[in-house]
Amino acid sequence: MKKIHYTKPSITDLEIKYATDAATNGWGEKCYDYIYKFEDLFKKHLNIKYAMATSSCTGAMHIGLSALGISYEDEVILADINWIASAAPITYLGAKPVFIDILPDTWCIDPSKIEEAITPKTKAIIAVHIYGNLCEMDTIMKIAKKHNLYVIEDAAEAIGSIYKGKKAGSIADFGVFSFHGTKTITTGEGGMFVTNNKNLYEKVNILNSHGRNPKNPKQFWAETMGFKYKMSNIQAAIGCAQMERIDELILRKREIFFEYHNKLSKIDGLTMNPIPKDENTQYGYWMPTVIFDKKLRFDRDMLLHIFKNNNIDGRVFFYPLSSLPIFDEKKENQLSYFIFERGINLPSYHEIGKNQLYKTTKIIKDFTNAN
Repeated sequence: MKKIHYTKPSITDLEIKYATDAATNGWGEKCYDYIYKFEDLFKKHLNIKYAMATSSCTGAMHIGLSALGISYEDEVILADINWIASAAPITYLGAKPVFIDILPDTWCIDPSKIEEAITPKTKAIIAVHIYGNLCEMDTIMKIAKKHNLYVIEDAAEAIGSIYKGKKAGSIADFGVFSFHGTKTITTGEGGMFVTNNKNLYEKVNILNSHGRNPKNPKQFWAETMGFKYKMSNIQAAIGCAQMERIDELILRKREIFFEYHNKLSKIDGLTMNPIPKDENTQYGYWMPTVIFDKKLRFDRDMLLHIFKNNNIDGRVFFYPLSSLPIFDEKKENQLSYFIFERGINLPSYHEIGKNQLYKTTKIIKDFTNAN
């Protein structure tokens, strides 16, 4: 029985061709060719001025926060429900993540909770577009301007999402993206830092080269302590091929979501990723997700066990970060503590077929009716 994966990359002969060329010829003077091309293609896609390919989205976040001057005892506000990679770079710099609750429809940060979390130590807000759903960026940007705070878009999962005509990641002081093998487009591992701020980009460029300033002709001279989160040329070659196919890849993710939605939306008490009402807003739907309301008897582990017995991959909803042993518990974030136990991510790899989608949705329907 063929496995129904929750996600895997779409790799064609084009990706293989470019990666082979990079492995064969992309050395010496050509060792950055695909990296520069990948960055240029990404800038054009986002309609943004500056982009820097990195080895991971986590690395992109780390150097970005560092370039903003986030440091010891500073506070950064973000939603409690997120993957740990959104919060970890804050701690790398000695700063403190401050977790607040989420909105019930988008599962993203609740703007109404931001102002009450702001203190004299607050320096930034991270807006994580979870699963490709979108944060309320207009409200967040207004709050940040009022309190003189930075805003960062964690768009790791939001390629293909557009907020009121602007592509996710292009709105805030800087944005970061992930190209992990599970994402809509991939380089295997990898990320991207993006911004319209020239000064910020130049700082990041220095930090990501072990503190070396490209304007200084002195070889191997580090003017500050930096990092190295650079992407390889071979990874970027795969990324170039993915960018040439990006419209196709985004469209397929949206098609998969709406097939699920058409099959599951009529079940009373079951909700999925929201469908935006604004005609200039759309979601990339990286990870179709179902939430089982309290009116439904629901055992997440039992459903995932049934999936596994039918050779189907399912994923749990992200845990509240404050529930992890490395942070202080914040059960006042009630929605965050409710939703993670009642949500699962559904298979959504690009090549999933109608039979696989039917099988997955039938199990959910049967499980809901049985409970």
